[in-house]
Amino acid sequence: MSLFSPLTLPNGAVIPNRLAKAAMEENMADADHAPSDELIRLYRAWGQGGAGLVITGNVMIDARAMTGPAGVVLENDRHLDRFRTWADTARASGSQIWMQINHPGRQMPASLGRETLAPSAIPLDLGRQSKMFPVPRAMTAADIADVQQRFVNTARLAELAGFTGVEIHAAHGYLLSQFLSPLANHRTDQWGGSLENRARLLLDIVRDARAAVRPAFSVAVKLNSADFQHGGFSPEDARSVVRMLDGLDVDLVELSGGSYEAPAMMGTARDERTLAREAYFLDFAREIITVATMPLMVTGGIRRRAVAEKVIDSGIAMAGMATALAIEPDLPKRWKQGHDDAPALKPIGWKNKALASAAHMAAVRYQMVRLASGRPTRPLVSPLMAFIRAQLTGRRQARAYRAWMVNGAPLRKAGDTAAGMTMRVLGGKA
Repeated sequence: MSLFSPLTLPNGAVIPNRLAKAAMEENMADADHAPSDELIRLYRAWGQGGAGLVITGNVMIDARAMTGPAGVVLENDRHLDRFRTWADTARASGSQIWMQINHPGRQMPASLGRETLAPSAIPLDLGRQSKMFPVPRAMTAADIADVQQRFVNTARLAELAGFTGVEIHAAHGYLLSQFLSPLANHRTDQWGGSLENRARLLLDIVRDARAAVRPAFSVAVKLNSADFQHGGFSPEDARSVVRMLDGLDVDLVELSGGSYEAPAMMGTARDERTLAREAYFLDFAREIITVATMPLMVTGGIRRRAVAEKVIDSGIAMAGMATALAIEPDLPKRWKQGHDDAPALKPIGWKNKALASAAHMAAVRYQMVRLASGRPTRPLVSPLMAFIRAQLTGRRQARAYRAWMVNGAPLRKAGDTAAGMTMRVLGGKA
C-alpha cells in the first residue's frame, strides 16, 4: 500500500492519501474566539501542502472550558461565516478537513480564572507546576449531560460550516480521557468504576454525534493507546474501548498517548524500547488493529518518509504528522515528488518533563505563527526563547480572555442550555 493511495472510510468518504496533518494547538483565535485571519492563512498552507486529511487543533465546545487562552470556540452559529471560510480554505486543494472538538476538564490553566470540571475532584500532579491548574470540581449528572450535548451541538455546527468530519478528543488527559482513566475517575456511579462505565460518556457522545450528522460526514475518535502512568488507562483498556466503538459507525480512530502529567505525545516520557524513535505508538497500534473494524491512524513523532511507509505497511490506515508539518507544511507534496525531507526541531534535553513538553509546544507554535504571517519557519529556534515568548504571549492572551468572558462574550442568553442551542441550530429538530 502506497502513502499516496486513497482511503475509503466506512461511511464512503474518500481521503486522497494516507498522510494526515494531525492536530496541534494553535492559540490563534480572533477577539471573539472565532477563526482569525492568521489561522485561516495557516490552514491555507496545510491545505496546499498535500496531506489527504487535515485535522484542526482544539475547537472548544464551551467558552467556559478552554485548553488555552486564545482557543477557538464553536458553541453556536454566531460566527459560522468565519468557520465556513476556515473550512473552505483548508479544503480548496482537495483535502478532507476535520474539526477536533474538545473539553479540557481539569487541564484548564488557572490563569484563565474559570472553575474547572472533572470526573472527580482530583488535581493534576505536576510537581512544582501543579499550582498552574486548579483543583477541579467533580461533575454532577447535569454537568455530564450538558457536556454530552455540547459535543453533539459542536459536531452539527461543524457540518453546517462545511467541515467534512469531526474528531472527538478522548486522549492526552483532557476531559473524556479523564473519564477513561482510573487515576482521574474515582466515581462510584454509572460513569465510574468499571471500564464500561468509564467509557460511557465517550460512547454516548459518539452515538449521539453520529445520529446528528449526515452519514457522509465523518465521525472519528482520538484515543490514548496508553496513559504511560502506573495504574492509568492501559493498552488493554484501549483495546477494549476500540471494541466498544466498533459498533457505533466510527470512521477512524487516531491512536496517541500520554497527558500533561506524562507527555508521551511529545516523546518526553519515553520507554527506551518503544518510544525512543519515530512513530512512538506504532507497537501499541499493532495490538489494537487486531480488534478494530474501523481504520486506525497513528500519530507521534513521524518525520521521515520511510517511517510513514512503515506505519502504512504494518496495516495502519493513516500516518499522522504534527511537528514535521509545522516546520514544513508541504512535506507530503515533497515526498510525493521524490524528496526525502525529514524536518525536526532543536532537541530539548531538560530534565523536567512537564517544562520540556511546554517548551516543545512553544517551539511548534513559534513555527505556526511564522507560517501564519507568511514567513519561513525556523526549526532551530532556541526552545528557551520560544518558551519565554510563549509565556509572555499566554499571559497577555489570558488577560484578554478573562476580560472577554466578563464583558464581550454574549455567546448564550441567561438560562440557555446546550440542548436549547442545538434545537435552534437544527431548526427545532432534536
